[in-house]
Amino acid sequence: MSRQKSPWLWVPTLYFAEGIPYFIVNVVSVTMFKRLGMGNADLAMYTSLLYLPWVIKPLWSPLVDIVRTKRWWIVVMQALMTVCFAAIALGLPSRTGAPVSAFTICLIFFYITAMLSATHDIAADGYYMLALDEHQQSLFVGIRSTFYRIASVFGQGVIVVVAGLLETHYEDIPRAWTMTLLMSAAIFLAVTIWHQFILPAERPSATGKEPGPGIARSQSPRSFLSAFATFFRKPGVGLAIVFMLLYRLPEALSVKMLTPFLLDPMDAGGLGLSTAQSGLVYGTVGVIALTVGGILGGVWSAKVGLRKALWPMALALALPCSVYLYMAMAQPSNLFTIYFCVALDQFGYGFGFTAYMLYMMFFSQGEYSTSHYAVCTAFMALSMMIPGFFAGMLQETLGYSGFFVLVMVCCLATVAVTAFLPSRIDPGYGRK
Repeated sequence: MSRQKSPWLWVPTLYFAEGIPYFIVNVVSVTMFKRLGMGNADLAMYTSLLYLPWVIKPLWSPLVDIVRTKRWWIVVMQALMTVCFAAIALGLPSRTGAPVSAFTICLIFFYITAMLSATHDIAADGYYMLALDEHQQSLFVGIRSTFYRIASVFGQGVIVVVAGLLETHYEDIPRAWTMTLLMSAAIFLAVTIWHQFILPAERPSATGKEPGPGIARSQSPRSFLSAFATFFRKPGVGLAIVFMLLYRLPEALSVKMLTPFLLDPMDAGGLGLSTAQSGLVYGTVGVIALTVGGILGGVWSAKVGLRKALWPMALALALPCSVYLYMAMAQPSNLFTIYFCVALDQFGYGFGFTAYMLYMMFFSQGEYSTSHYAVCTAFMALSMMIPGFFAGMLQETLGYSGFFVLVMVCCLATVAVTAFLPSRIDPGYGRK
């Protein structure tokens, strides 16, 4: 890797680019389908199934090690996703309240985008882990998580606000979302061009194995199978899988219902916000709180190490979910109250998610680190897909207040899995 190209030039934009397609596919699609008239149970089910490519991506992750370079995969996947965003925009139904069958073409391109995005994740995460040493990884984990979550805010905030403003301007919801997604495609094209020129070139390795700092071609084709076999032979793999599945259970259950909760009228148990207002909640105060939480999480974990940081981060991730139960019961109409609640949740999530990412990197250390990290993120996606699939049906059965009570009960799972983990973590990991 060229030492003249600072990680500050590519780590922020790379993880912004990793987040954009993920959140457009899995989060923005929820808002869009809701505004186009789809019911909560249907939109939760169909959008949860969009997580599937992130679950099964380890099946082809060794190909990213074997075929071409990770830089090549990053740039090509970004270019293809730009085309898919434009195709989704042009494939939207022309009227609200259309039957689910009218969304077939749109959903197909969402799935293609998901496959491309999952492949891009493999390459980007491998590129990051090979380009930076252990301390740099710990230091920049806060930066990468911050820009990944800024991509979330861009999707849930900026894109949704723009769509809401265009809904008001055109008085035509499908047209507004078509224009919004075309704008997203143009932005992603600009990011793709940036990475074509700014990402450091890769160099061949004398050993054929993945080194520490620096980037190299990866293993021989036999690594295709051994990568998976060695992952499941790692010490403590059972506990690691349970942790990856349950650490974010409260968010996994609630995330598909947060946008419908903001948009649904008060007589349906929601907060009755407009499309633009629901975007502003995440795109203003939320982004500031998220940025502060992510950066503080990365800096603090680099100072004290993952082991000492784990408990405070786990509690910071789980406990702020209570703000949604409060809002479901009180149904506040004051936007500043809603802003404060969302900011508290976003700060806690930005701070707590840092430990989750750092633990996946810790567990993925060793030979085949790229493929092992991909397996970890597959379990992360599975942890979101299964609860999300049932979230809409549970909400329609329990109502919003009952649903968020269930979310708070799920916080016990976060606490339980965290309790068993510290003794398995090297006390010095991530600390300078």
